[in-house]
Amino acid sequence: MMDSRECAWYCAGYALQKKGYDIRILKIAGLSDLADYLVFASGDSDRQVQAIAEAVRMGLKRKKRPAFAVDGMREGRWVLLDYGDVMVHVFQKAVREFYDLEGMWSEAPELPLPPDSWFEAAVAPKP
Repeated sequence: MMDSRECAWYCAGYALQKKGYDIRILKIAGLSDLADYLVFASGDSDRQVQAIAEAVRMGLKRKKRPAFAVDGMREGRWVLLDYGDVMVHVFQKAVREFYDLEGMWSEAPELPLPPDSWFEAAVAPKP
C-alpha cells in the first residue's frame, strides 16, 4: 500500500501527463488534521481541468486507491479529489488565484515533485 507522500507524487505525475502546470505539493501534516498533503495543479480550460482530474482519479484507481469524493468535475473550474490523507485541487488559473489556497498554507513546507524517472517507472506496465 502506498504512503501519503507517494500518493501525492502519483497525483502530481498524473497531472503532469495531462499538461497540468504550476503543480505544487504542500505537506500539511502536523499543521492540520485535514490531510497530510495538498496537491495543486492548474489547467487552462474546463476541459483540461476535467482531463487532469480524471487522469489523477483513474491513475490512482488503477493503483487500488479510489477517491473518497470528487467534487466540481461537471463545471471544470475547480475539481477537488479527496483521498483522505491527500487532497488534490485542480483549478483554472483565475479560480486558483482568486481563492489562493496556497496562501492559506504559506507555513507548509513544499515537497519537491517526483523525478520523471521515478514516475515513469512507477506507472510503467508490469510484464
